[in-house]
Amino acid sequence: MSNPWKEISLDDYEKHMSLGSVRQLQAMNSIMKEQFAAYPVDTAIVLGIAGGNGLEHVSSDKYRKVYGVDINADYLRAVSQRYGQLSGVLECLHIDLINEAERLPQTKLLIANLLIEYIGYGAFQRAVLQTAPEYVSCVIQINTDEGQWVSESPYLHAFDRLDEVHHQMEEAALTAAMNETGYSLTLQESYPLPNGKALVRLDYKKHHH
Repeated sequence: MSNPWKEISLDDYEKHMSLGSVRQLQAMNSIMKEQFAAYPVDTAIVLGIAGGNGLEHVSSDKYRKVYGVDINADYLRAVSQRYGQLSGVLECLHIDLINEAERLPQTKLLIANLLIEYIGYGAFQRAVLQTAPEYVSCVIQINTDEGQWVSESPYLHAFDRLDEVHHQMEEAALTAAMNETGYSLTLQESYPLPNGKALVRLDYKKHHH
């Protein structure tokens, strides 16, 4: 069975995420600006890059290499076209994180926003171990009410199959999984969204013994 993320058009995804009722693309963009600026690193990897939202905050003065990973090759083609100014810094990698984590390069910073929901904690731990970053910055979506986890929108039908792969996220469970992997929580920030949801940013740093 193919991964449903291979079937969702970037246009549907981005239009849904930008709607006034959802506002996630805009919120994520300002969070990513902070993620790219937060740490003294010169390499980063973004897992689940989609259309590259946030990459305009990558400074080629600071970063010598940023990898964008996605399971959808069309998304990666769009990213390469949109961010031509990052040529030489940005490298797109077509990787299925659930089955091909061993293909990930090592970087100092790993960013995973609205991704862990779709691969689960175990696959995320494998990706972190393979990348071996000093810092990990994640954004997960928390439902603060009992509503459905995809906000109502005219594009909803595009996401029908995501139920097959979606895991409800919990801050405590992610932090426990990261502790097992050798990382401790250093930052937790919540960004409320419309529709009784919130984005939660959780950052972790590698333990040094």
